[in-house]
Amino acid sequence: MDHEVLAVRYDVLVDVQLRGGIADPAGATIERALPALGYDGVAGVTVGKTVRFTIEATDEAEARSRSEDMCSSFLTNPVIEDAIVTVALVGDGSNA
Repeated sequence: MDHEVLAVRYDVLVDVQLRGGIADPAGATIERALPALGYDGVAGVTVGKTVRFTIEATDEAEARSRSEDMCSSFLTNPVIEDAIVTVALVGDGSNA
């Protein structure tokens, strides 16, 4: 008797930020502009990107591993960017 492993769909959220020590001119511009707009006391502004997608995998570990592989080979520049990968079953509300 063959046992077929069924793929499950996972929502993936990739939060990409510049590594510490890398200049963030967009973040600096926003931070400088905020006081003029009446928003005082805001510091440490950084600008990054978010990538969302759905992936099919046999389990959460495979979904995470494949997503992290995509990050290091295509979605990010690992020399200057870090990525935080969040994986959840489709429809559970964790990645909306």
